[in-house]
Amino acid sequence: MNADKRFQIFERLSTAIPEPTTELEHNSIFELLIAVILSAQATDKGVNIATSKLYVVANTPQAIYELGIEGLERYIKTIGLYHAKAKNIISTCHILVTQHNSEVPNTREALEALPGVGRKTANVILNTAFGQPTIAVDTHLFRLGNRTKLATGKSVLAVEQRYLKTIPKQFMQDAHHLLILHGRYTCTARNPKCGECCIADLCEYKDKVIPTPHLMAGET
Repeated sequence: MNADKRFQIFERLSTAIPEPTTELEHNSIFELLIAVILSAQATDKGVNIATSKLYVVANTPQAIYELGIEGLERYIKTIGLYHAKAKNIISTCHILVTQHNSEVPNTREALEALPGVGRKTANVILNTAFGQPTIAVDTHLFRLGNRTKLATGKSVLAVEQRYLKTIPKQFMQDAHHLLILHGRYTCTARNPKCGECCIADLCEYKDKVIPTPHLMAGET
């Protein structure tokens, strides 16, 4: 895929998705951090349901730490892997209180030192909360990269590095959310909606199916 085609892809996505941002509901960087930790192998909708109840009761590192593991589990038990996530979140809150003055750090090294925070989560926080041009490669971005040929690679890190190398600079800040939202609602894992896709003619997916005009109109 050449640079001109990449530019057109992100230009069109930016027009189609004028306000690209996370669908995880939050009112602070800390709330976003907890939501992202919870979102591993879970849907944003499920996380939002849980945090809407949790954050009314506790939405600071100290307050969540004081809930304890069992107390926190009562609010997040509908989320997959909730026991492990509760342990990690309580440990993370303790570190934030004791080492970071209850503030979420803005460096990769410090973020990845927090229990439950890996490279992907750190990238989300750095990008969404601190405005850094990072790319968090989740299942959507990995699929899109390889399917469209925007960023091919056999590993998450390889795809991330390819994105970072090839995304036009003016789109880098929003690229993460543009791709997630496109992958979540249009370029889905099963039965991608090629007929509704704004970049279908630019995409290099060899199996894309675009309905012909007369079939789209219901003719035979």
